[in-house]
Amino acid sequence: MKAAAALSCLAGGTLAAAGTLNSANKLGKRALEKSDPFYPSPWMNPDADGWAEAYAHARDFVSQMTLMEKVNLTTGVGWQGEQCVGQVGAVPRLGLRSLCMQDAPLGIRGTDFNSAFPSGQTAAATFDRGLMYRRGYAMGKEAKGKGVNVLLGPVAGPLGRMPAAGRNWEGFAPDPVLTGVGMSETVKGIQDAGVIACAKHFIGNEQEHFRQVGEAQGYGFNITETLSSNIDDKTMHEMYLWPFADAVRAGVGSVMCSYQQVNNSYGCQNSKILNDLLKNELGFQGFVMSDWQAQHTGAASAVAGLDMSMPGDTVFNSGRSFWGTNLTLAVLNGTVPAYRVDDMAMRIMASVFKVSKTTDFDPINFSFWTLDTYGPVHWVAKKGYQEINSHVDVREDHGNLIREIAAKGTVLLKNTGSLPLNKPKFVAVVGEDAGPNPNGPNGCSDRGCNDGTLAMGWGSGTANYPYLITPDSALQAQAVQDGSRYESILSNYAADKTKALVSQDNVTAIVFVNADSGEGYINVDGNMGDRKNLTLWRNGDNLVKSVSSWCPNTIVVIHSTGPVLLTEWYESPNITAILWAGLPGQESGNSIADVLYGKVNPTARSPFTWGKTRESYGADVLYKPNNGNGAPQQDFTEGVFIDYRYFDKKGDDSVIYEFGHGLSYTTFEYSNIRVEKSNAGEYKPTTGTTPAAPTFGNYSTDLNDYLFPSDQFPYVYQYLYPYVNTTDAKKASDDPHYGQTAAEFLPPHATDDDAQPLLRSSGGNSPGGNRQLYDIMYTITADIKNTGSIVGEEVPQLYVSLGGPDDPKVALRDFDRMRIDPGETKQFTGRLTRRDLSNWDVAAQDWVVSEHEKTAFVGRSSRKLDLKVVLP
Repeated sequence: MKAAAALSCLAGGTLAAAGTLNSANKLGKRALEKSDPFYPSPWMNPDADGWAEAYAHARDFVSQMTLMEKVNLTTGVGWQGEQCVGQVGAVPRLGLRSLCMQDAPLGIRGTDFNSAFPSGQTAAATFDRGLMYRRGYAMGKEAKGKGVNVLLGPVAGPLGRMPAAGRNWEGFAPDPVLTGVGMSETVKGIQDAGVIACAKHFIGNEQEHFRQVGEAQGYGFNITETLSSNIDDKTMHEMYLWPFADAVRAGVGSVMCSYQQVNNSYGCQNSKILNDLLKNELGFQGFVMSDWQAQHTGAASAVAGLDMSMPGDTVFNSGRSFWGTNLTLAVLNGTVPAYRVDDMAMRIMASVFKVSKTTDFDPINFSFWTLDTYGPVHWVAKKGYQEINSHVDVREDHGNLIREIAAKGTVLLKNTGSLPLNKPKFVAVVGEDAGPNPNGPNGCSDRGCNDGTLAMGWGSGTANYPYLITPDSALQAQAVQDGSRYESILSNYAADKTKALVSQDNVTAIVFVNADSGEGYINVDGNMGDRKNLTLWRNGDNLVKSVSSWCPNTIVVIHSTGPVLLTEWYESPNITAILWAGLPGQESGNSIADVLYGKVNPTARSPFTWGKTRESYGADVLYKPNNGNGAPQQDFTEGVFIDYRYFDKKGDDSVIYEFGHGLSYTTFEYSNIRVEKSNAGEYKPTTGTTPAAPTFGNYSTDLNDYLFPSDQFPYVYQYLYPYVNTTDAKKASDDPHYGQTAAEFLPPHATDDDAQPLLRSSGGNSPGGNRQLYDIMYTITADIKNTGSIVGEEVPQLYVSLGGPDDPKVALRDFDRMRIDPGETKQFTGRLTRRDLSNWDVAAQDWVVSEHEKTAFVGRSSRKLDLKVVLP
């Protein structure tokens, strides 16, 4: 029950956090390295769109809570304290059990009888809003069936600034609009199923190297502070904040702040990004939780906008907390204002009532720490032995959905006519990636290896497979059905045997190769989360080159966490088809067989650019510290020019396959673009002020009322409580600095409770920003005709040129996935909002439509823009 030192200490050297990312710096110069304060932390808006009813229920509930109950609700119980990867304390007096936080972005981590879904990146490749929603809804249903209250996803950070970054696959795409759609649809799906979604990792969390000091030191790096992502104001708004705005507008209940620093202030105590950008400008009404061990201060993080500490302890299994006892004391001694803890509790409970509608939750029926049926509820303390795993099967028919998403997310990059397969005479499958992991699909903890076929990356963003259909098994089954001859060699190194196999007559050789990555706490073959390079793993490139030199009909299938370098072999005439199958999840083999044999006509589009060299991408992972033993500095000097925007700006021939590229087994013709201007009114900045901070009544200041009630229940080892164990406040805090006043160490206005001015760019009552940003300004239509002989789906993409000298050549703004019969013509409709046509003005601190001529394009990829029209 020890509280943590550093109730008042400010980690990282930057005062509690953060400030104006407003930067008059021109892009290309060093980004800001300082974050100025923004206080106070905004309190909930009782009239916010979509939140009013939840606010009223939350206020009724929170007004009945004691100070200790509020602290209990905001502080995690400690690593391995109970059954989930993270839980907060319960409020049993009011019938609220402990809230369960559980990974992950593609399924329920660490349980059984759950599904393993395709990655976010693979879902993005479908360019299908409906599939993104259905995926989110299915994951939400499974989480609810396990007793989970908050599902820790979806992911917009990393956005994908660097192709080698380890966790890009958890997110969607290095494009803010495609990622924003993925975030919005996934959030709506998860929360419609009755589980709170958690948008993460906020913000600028673009690589694994140096994200945590202890992790980096474990790899031999001598740093004392985490990486700082230095991002200017324009870039922040036009790239990295954009998809989080879409999540907030979709009603997301929680946001997870990230490990690394932003402009040299830790993400979970950065008042600029949490108080100003997220809660003030975007009008976020839910709660901010820390990533696991991303909290570095007590009072400072509270006033900077953090609402929930996860997993609660300062360091795993320390039994000490920045909050818990210390947060109770901070309110009692006036350091943290009572309204701030009230607002924390309000935000948590409003999210509960908005999404779950009730506090009568189903029980948590699994333990993240073991698959055993019986064991201790309090895992680290080994107390409360009972049934902790009920092995509830929550999969329903989600295998069919997974197969559909994975197939419709498979990108046909190249096809000279060998596909689709039609009862080929002889199929030879080659490569480790076609086969099983000899230790089973879950043989490596959190998928921390690359053995057998790759269907998800590694780290906390994983789930246990209920089964894994390998390409070898699915393709063999299809060959048997067709009467084809079938052989496979599931090795990347059996050169002689492979040559003998694929050199025979009538062979269709299918080579499976991969490239893996994941979270930084796992090192696979020297890849410390982030990939060391962009080449294929385990001799993959040599395997492809060898097989294609022996066989004139070689098809290559790539499972990867992002782009790989194809330069040495993609143009070979013997390579007749190349497919990117992403990370397809449990139905991997079935989904690729569906595409190869034409049961699914491929329509997916690449959610990133395939460059010729690693250097051609511009931005890259920072692999070595560059600031002595201090915080490594990563300057986002490229601004908004990442992925296709950067390649377009360079204007060279370093692109192999562009963003949005993907082939079909049929053909389409684009024609007749038209534009209709809407009657949207003039943009009006938001004005006015908030109400004053709401108050919820008095509380006792007598420490005797906060003593641990040992007569009511026994103390559990390392479990974190809101109580004190002595009436000596300094001893209870275990903080040598205890007794300092807020004025001595908190920034000015950190504890203000009077009415605050609204930002001109904020939404007032509209989460997501000024509601007029979402007014439709133009509607673009075009005719799409299927000129082939089979039914197919096409993905028309709407791009815009904003016309300014510092703007991208084109930027994606809308898209659709359309089913079109042979000979049929359908109309594509795309819409452009005011936000779509605006730039962030760093002087006005608002979105502004420039006077430059704007042009809309409709096409099949970022570089195949068949149609264009100047916007009137």
